[in-house]
Amino acid sequence: MTARARDLCDFLHAAPTPHHATAEAARRLTAAGFTEVHEQDRWPTDPGARFLRRGGALVAWRQRGPLDPTAGVRLVGAHTDSPNLRLKPHPDDDAGGWRRVAVEPYGGVLWNSWLDRDLGVAGRLVTRTPGEPPTAHLVRVDEPWLRIPQLAIHLDRDVNTAGLRLDPARHLDPVWGLGPGSTGDGIVAAVARHAGIDPDSVVAFELMCHDLAVPTVAGAAGEFISSARIDNLVSCWAAVEALSGDGDGDGDAVPMICLFDHEEVGSATTSGAASTLVADTLVRLTTAAGLDAADEARLRAASWCISADGAHATHPTRPEVHDPRHRIVLDGGIVVKHNANQRYATDAEGVGWLERAATAAGVPLQHFSMRNDLPCGSTIGPLSATRLGIRTIDVGVAQLAMHSARELCGSLDAVRLADLLAAALAD
Repeated sequence: MTARARDLCDFLHAAPTPHHATAEAARRLTAAGFTEVHEQDRWPTDPGARFLRRGGALVAWRQRGPLDPTAGVRLVGAHTDSPNLRLKPHPDDDAGGWRRVAVEPYGGVLWNSWLDRDLGVAGRLVTRTPGEPPTAHLVRVDEPWLRIPQLAIHLDRDVNTAGLRLDPARHLDPVWGLGPGSTGDGIVAAVARHAGIDPDSVVAFELMCHDLAVPTVAGAAGEFISSARIDNLVSCWAAVEALSGDGDGDGDAVPMICLFDHEEVGSATTSGAASTLVADTLVRLTTAAGLDAADEARLRAASWCISADGAHATHPTRPEVHDPRHRIVLDGGIVVKHNANQRYATDAEGVGWLERAATAAGVPLQHFSMRNDLPCGSTIGPLSATRLGIRTIDVGVAQLAMHSARELCGSLDAVRLADLLAAALAD
């Protein structure tokens, strides 16, 4: 278990952005014998293990033989993005003797958790050479360039009793230097030089901040994973692990995973769960197999989907915000998420199917329901179920400090999720 938990930490460290996450997933899938295909190309018509990327999303599948529409697909959905601070189009702000970086909160960021941390920068730079199409480059600066200093308690005497109040328009811009700097480079040019790229060739960028504290197995007995981006890269890692080890299965269903982007901001993008990404993949698979639209509908009707995303553990010092009849503990088992108002897609039939996979994998389950007087979050489950018409169950690994710059989950449950997904993909 410890070796697999450390491998998860390696995955978390390799993925400071969604594009880095899909690059790491692609690397692992390629090592497991998968071949990348591209949406603009014609795909092979023979069975095989393949994956494709669209922006910060990835779809992968393993087809062992002729496509059987009555067997369906076994789909696992997760998402590559996490709440963070992203650089604005004009990020440089040199005022008052400070070099600051203009950022915009992405998703439901727990703002205070980003204060007083050593921050790096990662993402993509797009370059243009005359006569050539634009080229995207993955970049990352794992050096403490950025920091958001908190106001000293001497200047905010009531902060411990009245609470910390932050204005995202004034209080979240990191500092990264003093005065105009020795080179005069702005932050984007500095990142380009760090990556060995000519700053003058950069025509566009997507850059974001990331915490430099490395993911680690924590706790006196190694019970915890402490890391940024546990929500939801733990599920991405588990999905890749499950599919990569699925080569010996003999079922007729097609095991498939989809790591979507932009879940934290609603999923309504070309690479989000509300997109056509999985639907397009299913159309192309059925078409390549010589099947028609009716067969594709049969394929979807015979399919199951697990939406894997982080789940709330009952907080050790704030238990009053949870439903006392649905206590969730770290390493107590994979959490099945329920909501009568369909904020989660789980239904009784789905739980029955999941229980079979859990029994086969030897994985215990917990059941989560939100307090009635508090709003319930959601995830990709209802969106993908609506878009695809595939029966879906929402599950996740219990965690604390969700959407913080540093989150916490159980190391055993992270591994259990990979085992559960492997059993479900082989069902």
